[in-house]
Amino acid sequence: MKLGLEVLLEDGYPSLKGSRIGLITNPSGIDHQLRSTIDLIHNHPDLNLKVLFGPEHGVRGDIQAGVKVEDIIDEKTGLLMKSLYGENKHLTPEMIEDLDVIIYDMQDVGARFYTIIYTLAYAIEGVKAAGKKIIVLDRPNPISPLEVVGNIISEQFTSFVGGYGLPIIHGMTVGELAQYFNQYFAINADLEVIKMEGWKREMWYDEAQLPWIYPSPNMPTLETAILYPGTCFFEGTNLSEGRGTTKPFELIGAPWINARDWADELNSLGLAGVGFRPVYFSPSFSKHQGEQVEGVQVHVLDRDKINPLQVGIEMLITAFKYPKTDWLTFKEHYFIDKLAGGDRLRQVISKREDLTSLYSYFKSTWDQPLSTFLKIRDKYLLY
Repeated sequence: MKLGLEVLLEDGYPSLKGSRIGLITNPSGIDHQLRSTIDLIHNHPDLNLKVLFGPEHGVRGDIQAGVKVEDIIDEKTGLLMKSLYGENKHLTPEMIEDLDVIIYDMQDVGARFYTIIYTLAYAIEGVKAAGKKIIVLDRPNPISPLEVVGNIISEQFTSFVGGYGLPIIHGMTVGELAQYFNQYFAINADLEVIKMEGWKREMWYDEAQLPWIYPSPNMPTLETAILYPGTCFFEGTNLSEGRGTTKPFELIGAPWINARDWADELNSLGLAGVGFRPVYFSPSFSKHQGEQVEGVQVHVLDRDKINPLQVGIEMLITAFKYPKTDWLTFKEHYFIDKLAGGDRLRQVISKREDLTSLYSYFKSTWDQPLSTFLKIRDKYLLY
């Protein structure tokens, strides 16, 4: 199996010779030998890398979630790193006026919330406005075997954690997303996707024999990525989603939760592919920093059977039985609505009425829009 990066370098790509290149990447940009995309392109005798562009967390992954990335000089290469996660998250024509081509190489995790896919969409828009070219080096969708599920995000709730008509689990690679963004939304930039060789859609990330390089500081393992489409909802609540621990999005809890009772209730639901263990933890930063927190660790027991979205929704339902559990607001808006792509989830759970089969209720409202999305998506699949 070869990554888009490896195909590019093996081909030698003579059309890039002499081109002034800008690179959008982060620590997940590596080959099978753990060599970074930055080093491979910067040290290539025929490639002229001029500028790095830093998404959320920066090109070296040393900046925490939500913290602005500043324009800096990259110490290792001496190149300027321009921020794509500051006051402006867009790649503007002014930023690339002295460049010929932009290369994008970052690992996505397959969920609508993940900000690097919007960095990609904004970069495609930017190169179109500037009359430049963008090359996307394709990488696996690590949770590709999971069913494509979730609501199609409502236009009024679009943000940097959700947009472009995507469901929560979209089932596409970054190369496929690039084609979808560019063609379906009529951006019509000069886009080239360098496909992988030997990758199949039914592969989990580890079946591609790639080392897991966490694509952001709170995505440490493949198991985290599998659970993330469901447990990410807790970012919009006053429960800890495990930031500040070694198991973000796997450890969920709050000081007022009863760990054993919550674990017992969740296990009694018989959710496929997962188990819940009572845990006690103290986050080193983020929500409930330094406090004793009770909650559960979500364990992936059978990844081929799990429905992470159902897991997350059932966890929300049971967590909101505790009176102190509440939604978080962000700049006078509920952050959960941005994650959920609408306000229905919050409104229904907030009523604290009989919540039996709530996931089935939500799924019934998704089916028709999701069916339409899948037909659109088919046009842009490469594998």
